[in-house]
Order: sequence, then structure tokens, then C-alpha cells
Amino acid sequence: MAESLETLTAALLDAARDAGADSADALAIEGSSIGIDVREGRLEQAERSEGIDIGLRVLIGRQQACVSASDTKPATLREMAERVVAMAREAPEDSYIGLADPGRVARDRDAAALELADPADEPSPAALETDARAAEAAALEVTGVSQVQSASAGYGRQALHIAATNGFSGGYARTSRNVSCVAITGEGTAMERDYHAEGRTFQADLPDPAWVGRLAGERAAARAGARRPRTGAFPVLYDERIAGSLINHLLAAVNGTAIARGSSWLRDALGEAVLPAGLSLVEEPHRPRVSGSRPFDAEGLATARREIVGAGRLRGWTLDLTTGRKLGMDSTANAARGPAAPPAPSAGNVRLTQGSSSRDDLIAEMGTGLLVTSLIGSSINPTTGDYSRGASGFWVENGEIVHPVNECTIAGNLRDMLMRLTPANDAREHLSHVVPSLLVEGLTIAGE
Repeated sequence: MAESLETLTAALLDAARDAGADSADALAIEGSSIGIDVREGRLEQAERSEGIDIGLRVLIGRQQACVSASDTKPATLREMAERVVAMAREAPEDSYIGLADPGRVARDRDAAALELADPADEPSPAALETDARAAEAAALEVTGVSQVQSASAGYGRQALHIAATNGFSGGYARTSRNVSCVAITGEGTAMERDYHAEGRTFQADLPDPAWVGRLAGERAAARAGARRPRTGAFPVLYDERIAGSLINHLLAAVNGTAIARGSSWLRDALGEAVLPAGLSLVEEPHRPRVSGSRPFDAEGLATARREIVGAGRLRGWTLDLTTGRKLGMDSTANAARGPAAPPAPSAGNVRLTQGSSSRDDLIAEMGTGLLVTSLIGSSINPTTGDYSRGASGFWVENGEIVHPVNECTIAGNLRDMLMRLTPANDAREHLSHVVPSLLVEGLTIAGE
């Protein structure tokens, strides 16, 4: 585009002032992406997208409204401002909304140290197709794989800029590079599938696509002959690739929006034990080359490392300015937003304390139970923490995997489950959520 995102957000703020806004903030996001899918050795699909989205939030007293567009012509900016000011005048009052105090906004707005954008050139479609073909071919070489459902490679780049009438103005760019493969074993009603996917910020860090495909094939082949497990109360080991879902439920329960509404199963748990005493959950927003890193949040506040859970005890909520004011607390600089909505709290990079045992050690320790590698559907009561999910994976007898399983349900209560966690030591460091495999004692398994 001809004008920079910084110039564009400044123009949106000027238009908002001219239209009568008391204060405002603006967001501009420009991005491009390319994705390639192959199947049976041939190009299946190629997609490329480019675009820009802009958003404007205005405040008039204690009323606010948001509007977004994908057109950056000056006339559009003026029309956006006029419309959103008219909308704000009709909006209900909210005594907790408002921009950050100018003295609190981030001063260091340079994201270069976080290495969020790869300086390398965008890969060509041919290069992405080569990666996807390599993943598919490697999966098909695995004994037991009957077909590959999909093999894909992609790249994306996004730049954003945020500005507000309190004087904040800052932005940064991100890149992503990925490859994935889904393989199938068996035929007809006996088909089972599994996958592997890898993504990195820098293309040079991406693993060999053939390795990705081979692992997807090996995982799928291991699922041949899956059957339902028996019903009862057993230990359940969440494989590392899906263990983060348990921590995501914890993060949702400590989100300021849920706490302010009183709709969280942890609403009265501040300062109480929510994990075993040896475990901590820490937010780390400044990890280089990691997708959840950011130098400041969507309200212009500087991000910082913080303990969500320390030594097993809940240390604090995840807050933006509005939820912080509702709860009488400071924002934790966790505001996130898109062009069409106001900020809301959201956690970024988190790390759970790892254990000293490998996943195989925990399998041996669990005796008889279920190793879960895939979760299907979800029935989570956000107020009580009651938990029920469809699952598949592998049945364990006498500390050894004996056969794959499918079509079962695991159930419990999250408050109790999280207090019975035993972590492995296999978390992957490049992920935004660094969470190892997790053994949970005493869940109810519904199978045969």
C-alpha cells in the first residue's frame, strides 16, 4: 500500500476527532498468505490472499463503539468515523471503559529483539509444493498407510500498528511457515487417521518436511485395529500434543471477562491451590521467535513476565483495562483485539513446570489406563468445571501400550483433575504454550 500503517492509524484518529469523539484508538493490519495442498502426487489446491483491515474504536464519555473496514480511501475513513461516533452516542454507558493513562503506555515499542518476522524472502509456490510433496511421499512410504488425506505447506506475513489519542503509537510484523500431513490406515469402516504438523516463525527453523510426513504416517499406522476401551475409573495420560488443552481450560477460567461475570469455576480461587505445589504456570511474552510474543498489548501497555500460578497457587487473573477496573485491579497488559471489537483479555505465551520423567516413564507408572492422543468435541461447564470429551489413543496394561482405542469418552471435574497432574519432561520449546504430557489420576472412561 502507498501509505504506512502508522500513517493510516493517525488518519483514523484525526477523522475520529473531527467527527466529535472524546478519545479513540485505531488498529491497522496488513497481511498476506499462501497455502499449497497436494494429494496423490498432484497439486490439489493453491491459495493466496492479501489484504488490509482497519478498525476504529471511539469513546464519548462512558459510551463506546467500534467499526471496521477493508478500504483505506480518505472518504472511507471519514465515513467510518462519522458512523462510529453516531453509534457510540446510542451505546449504553459503561463506567469501566477508557484508554490507558498516558503515563502508563509502553515506552519501549521496538519488537526487533523478539525476532517475530523472518527477514528471508517469501517462499515461492513451487518451494511450498515441494515441501508438501515431500511430506506426502514420506507418509506413503510407511508400512500400513493406505492413503494420505492431505499434505500442506504455507507461509504468512502480517504487520500491525496500533495508535490512540493518549499518545501511544506502535507496531510490529510477524511471519509464519508451516507444513502438515494427515495419513490414513485401513479401508472402509476400519479406517483410522493421524497427523503431524510443524510451524515456525523463521523458515530456517522448520523441520524437514519428509520427517513431518513420516511421523504422520507412523502415527496413523499405529492406530490400525483401534477398538473401544473398557469402562471404568482409570489414570489418563494426555499426550504432549493435546495436553495444552487442559491448561487452556485453566487459562479460560482465570480470564478477567469470566471472573468479572462470575461465570468461572475458579471465581473464588485467588490465592488458593489450583495445581500441585511443585507446579507453576508462567506467562512469558518476550520469548524470541515464538508466535505468542509481543512487546505491548492492544491497549499500548508494556508486557512483562508474570506468574499466573506460582508453586501451585493462583496468583492473579488475566486482565485488560476494563476487566481490571471492574475487579479493582491493574491490567496485566493482556488486552487483545481485532479490527471490529473492543479489547478483551487474552493470555499469550505460557510455560508449565516440566517434570523429571519421560512420557514412557509415566506410561510405565500408570499401570492400566488410557494414553490420549486426540480429543473430539467438548462439553465443559464453565461455571462448575465439569469436563467431558470424546477421545482416542492407546490402551495401557501393566505399564505397556497394548492396542489403539477409539470412540470413548473421558470425564471428570477440572478443579480435581488439575490438582492430580503429574507432568512429563517432553514439552516443545518453540510452541507458544510449553506444556508437557500430563498424567491425570482417576478419570472416568466410558467405552464398551
